[in-house]
Amino acid sequence: MADEPLLRIEDVTKRFGATLALNHVRFDLRAGEVHALMGENGAGKSTLMKILSGTIGRDGGAIVMDGRPVEIRTPLDARAHGIAIIHQELNTVPYMTVAENLSLGREPKTRFGLLDRRRVQREAREKLARIGAEIDPDRPLGSLSVGMQQMVEIARAVSEEARVLVLDEPTAALSRAEALQLYQLIGQMRAGGVGLIYISHRMEEVWQLADRVTVLRDGAYVGTGAMGDLTPEDVVRMMVGRAMGDLYDHAPRRAGATVLEIGALSGDRVGPVSFSVRAGEVVAMAGLIGSGRTEVARLIFGADRRAGGTVRVGGRESRPGDPFAAIADGIGMVPEDRKDQGLFLDHPVEANIAISSLDRFSTAGIVRTAEVRAAVLGQMQRLHLRRNAVDLAVRALSGGNQQKAALARWLMRDSEVLILDEPTRGVDIGAKREIYELIDELARAGKAVLVISSDLPEAIGISDRLLIMREGRIVHAMDSGRATEEAVMAHATGTATRRADATHGAEA
Repeated sequence: MADEPLLRIEDVTKRFGATLALNHVRFDLRAGEVHALMGENGAGKSTLMKILSGTIGRDGGAIVMDGRPVEIRTPLDARAHGIAIIHQELNTVPYMTVAENLSLGREPKTRFGLLDRRRVQREAREKLARIGAEIDPDRPLGSLSVGMQQMVEIARAVSEEARVLVLDEPTAALSRAEALQLYQLIGQMRAGGVGLIYISHRMEEVWQLADRVTVLRDGAYVGTGAMGDLTPEDVVRMMVGRAMGDLYDHAPRRAGATVLEIGALSGDRVGPVSFSVRAGEVVAMAGLIGSGRTEVARLIFGADRRAGGTVRVGGRESRPGDPFAAIADGIGMVPEDRKDQGLFLDHPVEANIAISSLDRFSTAGIVRTAEVRAAVLGQMQRLHLRRNAVDLAVRALSGGNQQKAALARWLMRDSEVLILDEPTRGVDIGAKREIYELIDELARAGKAVLVISSDLPEAIGISDRLLIMREGRIVHAMDSGRATEEAVMAHATGTATRRADATHGAEA
């Protein structure tokens, strides 16, 4: 590699009012390397990347490329300098097709100045093929899973031939197979001299991909080191200022009576599915993206129409297709996509937390606002959310704090059943530990907790039982204490069944 870095960020500062978001931060990136940028939510990573992408301006410091200072005032400036960013939150237009999204901003024209639709289709197929994604370019983007939509974003960024590519939690919504495709693509880009800034809270992923890591804490630079000179414990200590211990460590839990009972539940491409969750128990649903886990959760919560089956809470049947009935029956759900489905982004934190509990704080239609405020502040304190954030729009919070606000809503409601779909997606390691401790606390308080997670160590580590889904059905159940990642994946992919068939055939 050349002595001069491809990119240098020098002494960058940024204020938002009285808040110093970035305090003389530095960072450098070499051509052909993967440089991980790590830190807790609120550490300044997103702010730094917004400055690099031209979304916001800096108050001080410099951005240097190839040894020359550059000005990046707009996203077009960033693109002109060869900088592309894949954001953690999807930056797409769901009602447009995959092909239209891939050409957005760079639409090819015919010689008459009209949109060249044939070229749009051809180029879309080429862009998707380049990253190995088998996606129909004619499908509306919003009809795809979150993971597939993320792959479309990746295809668009790669097609721009970027010299600097920022990947912000790129595998958070990807299946293992999709993530492996991305890893291969990263290897190709690295070999081609592209510099990659990799933002992830997944330690195993960072250790697999990165050459170096830089850590930010509270908007300040903490340090940079080569992966071979650091341990994961070193990085965690840099991030949070203390050792974290075993993330998944919890004492054995004792389950009580059945609280949630699902009988032959079915819906669009899902079911029949039957299982139960007992009081004081955490059950995790594992499986590949598209296996039907989220669909089952939405059927239980009444967000999607059932084709058949029953949902019972405490022995009482919950009315189908009615989230209001599900909430009244004691079911709470934090969805996979918190921004689109779980939060009112432009409304205050207080309103987001209180919205499902207002009936408990009203008389003759009049809300007792002082009591609501006190209850909301109590939940915020429980989840370590800043008290002065109560009147902020949820949009202004970091991803981890947005997730805490979504959780606080159901804690305030005191739901008997909690469905948590990807509860730590895009959440830093410190907030993850807090969420795991909260899940354990809820179970010990007698709640029935159903967790959906694509992070297998997480699914195994925090649960008592595992339900493994494939093609819309539960294909295996096991005690988490006896589970391994290999065994879970064998059932999720169907290879366990093929192995068993081969064994029986050999015995015969």
